[in-house]
Amino acid sequence: MKPSRSAPPDAKPSVQVIGRIINLLEILANREDAMSLKEVSAKSGLHPSTAHRILNDLVIGRLVERPSAGSYRLGMRLLELGNLVKARLNVRDAALGPMRELHKITQQPVNLSMRQGDEIVYVERAFSERSGMQVVRAIGGRAPLHLTSVGKLFLACDDPQRLRAYATRTGLSGHTRNSITQLGVLERELSKARQYGIARDNEELELGVRCMAAGIYDDQSRLIAGLSISSPADRLDEQWLAKLQETANSISAALGYQAP
Repeated sequence: MKPSRSAPPDAKPSVQVIGRIINLLEILANREDAMSLKEVSAKSGLHPSTAHRILNDLVIGRLVERPSAGSYRLGMRLLELGNLVKARLNVRDAALGPMRELHKITQQPVNLSMRQGDEIVYVERAFSERSGMQVVRAIGGRAPLHLTSVGKLFLACDDPQRLRAYATRTGLSGHTRNSITQLGVLERELSKARQYGIARDNEELELGVRCMAAGIYDDQSRLIAGLSISSPADRLDEQWLAKLQETANSISAALGYQAP
């Protein structure tokens, strides 16, 4: 799969309102203090009523703040989103080299995944044709938390109430005959993940594929990603586990994590 490429610098949004939103945000970004509606309208070339309508929607989304009537500035939600992007980029940058080294040892796909809502998202992968295994989950692909090794690591961090809420929302639907679809069974599986710091997928997402995963933590000791090895079910080698944990620990250390 070819990596996605960013848009050229002169590209413009095809939807007019998106272009207007971007323009308004850039105008506010160029001023340290709040701006009046009249100023924003003049700089954007938009009619005051149009600028007001768009700004009001951005206020609702917390992308823009209204410190006083008729004045606007960038909102804290942009900082929150920026921090999320920064964290993900840092994880990927820190993980890519160690992932490639781990792949050289195992000759199996090594995956970096993060939680997004009730799913995990594959954000990076190290693999080669020599693994003999087709990579069916491309970068950007998603999968339910309870059917994946990394997803189980994240669920193991949830308290019982949040876990039950997840089970209710998703119905714990299965993909294969090995999928865990009962809350009690899942709870026992997550207890093992908490005890040993690793989690497994035994042909629960795809028949013929097994995975083992270890967590990656940031400088606040928060689980922010998971590193997993995928392998044909009959080739998964338990001796890889120590190296997997060592690699995940080295990535965590690069992010400022200090093990207790």
